[in-house]
Formats: sequence, C-alpha cells, structure tokens
Amino acid sequence: MPIFKLGSRGTEVMHIQATLKKIGYNPGVIDGIYGTDTKKAVEIFQRNHGLIVDGIIGPNTYRILRSFMLGYDMYTIRTGDTLYSIAKKYGTDVYDIIVANPGIEPFQLIPGVQVKVPYNIDVVDTNIDYTYNILETDLMGLEARYPFITVGSIGESVLGKQLYYVKLGVGSNEISYNGVHHSLEWITAPLLMKFIENFSRAYSRGENIRGYNIGDIWRNSSIYIVPMVNPDGVELVLNGLSRNNPFYYDLKRWNNGSEDFSKDWQANNRGVDINHNYDAGWELSKEAEAFYGVYGPGPTRYSGPYPVSEPETKAMVRFTNGHNFRLVLAYHSQGEVIYWQYGEVTPSESRRIGELFAKASGYSLEETTGIASYAGYKDWFIQDHRRPGFTIEVGKGKNPLPISQFDKIYEDNEEILLLASVI
Repeated sequence: MPIFKLGSRGTEVMHIQATLKKIGYNPGVIDGIYGTDTKKAVEIFQRNHGLIVDGIIGPNTYRILRSFMLGYDMYTIRTGDTLYSIAKKYGTDVYDIIVANPGIEPFQLIPGVQVKVPYNIDVVDTNIDYTYNILETDLMGLEARYPFITVGSIGESVLGKQLYYVKLGVGSNEISYNGVHHSLEWITAPLLMKFIENFSRAYSRGENIRGYNIGDIWRNSSIYIVPMVNPDGVELVLNGLSRNNPFYYDLKRWNNGSEDFSKDWQANNRGVDINHNYDAGWELSKEAEAFYGVYGPGPTRYSGPYPVSEPETKAMVRFTNGHNFRLVLAYHSQGEVIYWQYGEVTPSESRRIGELFAKASGYSLEETTGIASYAGYKDWFIQDHRRPGFTIEVGKGKNPLPISQFDKIYEDNEEILLLASVI
C-alpha cells in the first residue's frame, strides 16, 4: 500500500480525510490534500490507538483506519464477554452486532470465535470524489454489516474492473436501477450507494422511509442496482491517465493530446460512449456523430464500431435480459429532468409513472431530442422489453457536478427510488 504523508494528494487522501472527520477527528477541509490539519488529525488518531505518533499513514495506521472505512471491526470473543460489553467497548448497539452476525447465540458466546462489530457510523461517504476503489470498499462494508443483501458482478469493464450489482429484497416484482454510464456523472454512484445503505438499515431495524414500509418492499420486490456501469471512465476522470493503462497513447490521442480527463471525458477506456452503444436506433446515433464533430473514439458521443460492442454494454444487456424487470431507472446528470419515451414503442403507462416520479422529485418530465434520442440504455430497454424505462438527470450545472450538490440530489430522488419498487 502507498504511504500517505504531508504533501500527499488524491482521492485516497480525500477518503482518509472523510473517514477521520466522521469518527471525530478534524482533518480540515476535505480536499484530497494532506496538509498540516490532516497531519495533526492523524497524530491524534495514532495517539488514541497506541500507534507511533508521526503523522504518517503507513501500514499499521492504515490497517486501523481501514476498519473505520469499512464501518466495522473483527473482534475475537474472550471469556466473560457479553454482546453488551462488546457493544459498549465499540460505542455501538447490540442489535447491530446481531444483524451483522446471523446465527450468533447472544447468551452463548464462544471464546476464540470472531464476530463482526459495526461501528456507529455510516459506511458510504457523500462528501468525497467517488472512485471505483471507494465503491469496492463501501460494498465490502455494507455486505459485512447487512449480510442479507446480495452483492455480485454482472461482468467486467474493458480493464477488467468488476461491474458490481446489489440486490435488495426477495420478492417477485423485479426492478433495476443503474448509474454512471457516463464517467463525468460519477455523482450518481454515491446516490445509489447511499440509498442501498439507508434501505438496508431501515429493513434491519423494521423502520419506514418517507412512509414506505421497507419490510413490505423487501418481501414483495427485488431491487437490482448497478451503481457504476463505467468504472474505467471514472478512473480517468477522478484519478487521471496512468502510464500503466494499456491504452495510454490511444487515450491521450483520443482526448486531443491532453492528459486531463476531468472536464470532458464521458466514454469508457476505448473511447466509446456506452450510453450510445445500445442497439436501439444505433444507426441514427452513428449518422448524427458527424454533426457533433465526432469521427472516432473520443470523450463523448462516439457510438462504437457496432451496436453492443463494449464489454460494459454487453454485460448490461445480458444482465437485463436475464431478469423480468418491471421497469428500469438509468441515472445521469444533469438538468433535473426525467426522460420517459422511446418513439412509438413507449408503453402507455410510462407517462403516468413519469408524472408520479416528477411529482415526487420536483423534476420536469421531458422528451429527448437530437442524438440523445438514440442508442441509450432506457431506449433499448423500452424497445426490446416493451416496459417503462426512465433516464433521470440529477442536479444542475456543468458536469462533473460538485459533491456539494449531493444532499439535494439525494433528497430529490429518494422517493423515486422507493416509489419505483411499488408502482
């Protein structure tokens, strides 16, 4: 693992800062810059955990900090321990320990056996640039704390990153949500991940959210969520182009000679805009490329050499065809609009459902125009499955939207995510 110290920069530093803040240490501004405030916070953290106090995050400090990133610790039961004494030691709840350890006998603890102990903090941070590595960490943490959820993969990206999905619920009514077809729109990943966390917590505690009975939804529906369809693109946008990338020289050329992918890059690692790569009016999307000055792989709007040419698109098609989804939501940014139709094959009920989503969110219901009308995921779903599909554009401004918009975005969309499972 890398060593983090004064002067270190990047998304991993931002994750460290956010973790320190939520467990009571003040790293200063969460900006991905390891400055003097972050160093002081690390020193206090080290002192409180019996570590060498040097303000440097090496293997030992990171190992303990990592457990807070995951949101839980592994504890070996000792003679005389009770769940109450363990919970008190960690400042957490007995019930949360029971949830994380199905099958545990609360009054027959066995010395030497390890148990998962959730901390009294959220797993998903919503104040940081949300990378693929952070997604993986959060999925590990959520799966450990809420072992009743299902975490799997629908396939791999161009560079072999897993395209993770999470399943919530066990019912026959199947629906699906996805985010980050476009890499600049990475803010849709923490939106879906925070929903997963809030939904799982409410289910474990028998609580409602916004008046929706989460237990009833769990029993009646199965919600399949793919939070990051384009992880390679997110890596380019948030962490830059690595010399180790096998497409290094191609990507630089496709990006007009620039190594800065943070402002315009929406495509995958082969320069294909995967939300223009589905087989629904793909030829029309291809014809429209020249109008937008697109003549091959690049930051946006290149539809690929043929429909469903990309591993990410193939995975989404295979995954979707393998289920009986009642409806799908594809999350994008920005504009605070909901797109609901795809020509004459649009289901008759789509407008009614879209109007309910618009009322729940305050977003406007609109029809797509131009190249945005073709070859997208929701277009293909409507065409091939003849069921309602929606593209939801969250937030306002220029992509990538700042994470400071997250709270409003989540507030606007939480009811859509609940309503879609019961409508």
